[in-house]
Amino acid sequence: MAGFKSTERYIASRDLEVAVNAAVTLQRPLLVKGEPGTGKTVLAHEVAGALGYPLIEWHIKSTTKAQQGLYEYDAVSRLRDGQLGDERVHDIGNYIVRGKLWEAFEADAPVVVLIDEVDKADIEFPNDLLLELDRMQFFVYETRKTIVATHRPVVIITSNNEKELPDAFLRRCFFHYIRFPDRETMERIVQAHYPDIKKDLAREALNVFFQVREVPGLKKKPATSELLDWLKLLMVEDMPVETLRSNEKQVVIPPLYGALLKNEQDVHLFERLAFLARRGG
Repeated sequence: MAGFKSTERYIASRDLEVAVNAAVTLQRPLLVKGEPGTGKTVLAHEVAGALGYPLIEWHIKSTTKAQQGLYEYDAVSRLRDGQLGDERVHDIGNYIVRGKLWEAFEADAPVVVLIDEVDKADIEFPNDLLLELDRMQFFVYETRKTIVATHRPVVIITSNNEKELPDAFLRRCFFHYIRFPDRETMERIVQAHYPDIKKDLAREALNVFFQVREVPGLKKKPATSELLDWLKLLMVEDMPVETLRSNEKQVVIPPLYGALLKNEQDVHLFERLAFLARRGG
């Protein structure tokens, strides 16, 4: 089986490569944390591609329950079919809706399972999956059957650190924190996505990007995904490099800032800083 390494499109640190391969070897879920937009979700796609496995994605919401990943019993449909005299009603198995983990457990070959943004759910959500992820099996009460994984899936769990995860859950995972890329790594990421970008445009855009991230008081710092969107717009608009370049160490609102700044509070902050800079000048 091939191991995970950086690809032409996904630049991973050596530490991340080691973490992925260690989790696969230990057969433990890989818990990945980091700023939103640092490539946690994309990582699952890249790991699946590197291993040659299909990817099953389970995107978590605030209302998601752990049971939904296993299965749900559709009692309403069974009641309706019973009222209509449908023969299906005699087999309760017809009303068991399989979840993402059931799908992974019964796959004909190994798969990668992405449990995305686990910290969005209720605090009990991770604990409710402890046994299933540990033993790779679960019991279906309605049919009195135990579902056992045919092949142990590679499980990747992402978190944006919105809330603390239970210790018992953390102990069963291999953990990795994706640090925000430094300037050199970010240059490699930009080159990987936009090999034809003009060097002076990329250089000045990165200058502006890192200046924006350093502004104190930002509610949401722009991350890698915002940078790539912004660069794409700059290239499409054929933005002159001079609009990005500044000889003065002062904050200005960058062109097409809507790709970088994601809330009105941060936009107002930049407007105030730009106004103060002009008045000071």
